[in-house]
Amino acid sequence: MLSRDVPIDPAHAALLFIDVQNYNARPDGGEYAAMSEAERDARYGHFFRTMRDTALPNMQRLQAACRDAKLEVMYTVIEALTRDGRDLSLDYKISGLFVPRGSWDAKVLDAIAPADDEIVLPKTSSSVFISTNIDYVLRNLGVRSLMIAGVLTDQCIDSAVRDACDLGYLVTVPTDACATLSAERHEWALRNNRGYCRQVTTDALVREISRTSV
Repeated sequence: MLSRDVPIDPAHAALLFIDVQNYNARPDGGEYAAMSEAERDARYGHFFRTMRDTALPNMQRLQAACRDAKLEVMYTVIEALTRDGRDLSLDYKISGLFVPRGSWDAKVLDAIAPADDEIVLPKTSSSVFISTNIDYVLRNLGVRSLMIAGVLTDQCIDSAVRDACDLGYLVTVPTDACATLSAERHEWALRNNRGYCRQVTTDALVREISRTSV
């Protein structure tokens, strides 16, 4: 019987981190440059506490486990292909999500910095499958089992999960290695995309990955 609730296939698995970058995942990132500290804390305090205490440490554990098991680790970041943002999608232009090509804001957080030969894909849409060639790349890598972590649970994570499912990937989301702006938004997003992916804890997924180590 077909099911999405199956362990990863170690010969065909990859971990994808979404938008864990300086722009939006650090308090001094460009998304918050015009805010006072009080405003930033009022609007994003939950997010940064969750990142610091739970999500980012779990991302580090997943990254380490995948590297130990020789599984592909990939990253996508919000980043324009140009310095003036002329290539941005209409949605990103309306939302003001502009991260110039090659900027500090476009860099993955140091805490999970890519290794020398790991793939980083710049994107200008909510779903990485819309504005990059990730589907082509994943198929070239032979990936069928896709683990997705990062931010925001109810936006770019949710979009990527749904598109990956429709494109034929078996998707696993480590629920405590993702974050968004409130606990309520996080839980609602997980409820809404449960039909598109397998949801597990980081502890469970790390154990699963570790069993694939050679």
